[in-house]
Amino acid sequence: MNKCPRTDRLNELLKREVADLLEKRLEHFKDCLVSVTEVIINPDLRHAKVLVSSIGPTDKKGTLLKLLRKNRAYLQGRIAKDTIMKYTPVLEFEYDSRMSDGDRVMSLIDELNAGDANAGSK
Repeated sequence: MNKCPRTDRLNELLKREVADLLEKRLEHFKDCLVSVTEVIINPDLRHAKVLVSSIGPTDKKGTLLKLLRKNRAYLQGRIAKDTIMKYTPVLEFEYDSRMSDGDRVMSLIDELNAGDANAGSK
């Protein structure tokens, strides 16, 4: 995480703006939940990495990234109009698998607990 309060504020601002735009813009993903998990802006304020995650059909991951990359210019333009920043950073979208990894770990724990409960009842 950046130690500069300015970049921290810009990360949060961009995260909120991108999330709002995606909520209004992504009609293609009604069967899954798309979330902006983190935004990391470069110190020069010219580029920002946007980490997105989704809950729903796993085959939507590649489609989600394609759609986001295709609409990058539109999203940047809306951010430029809606916010006051010296530079509007170039957005780079990446998939954040931390949520799905966490879900997988929780399901494994549930399976182990169910196995222990079945073994204890014998």
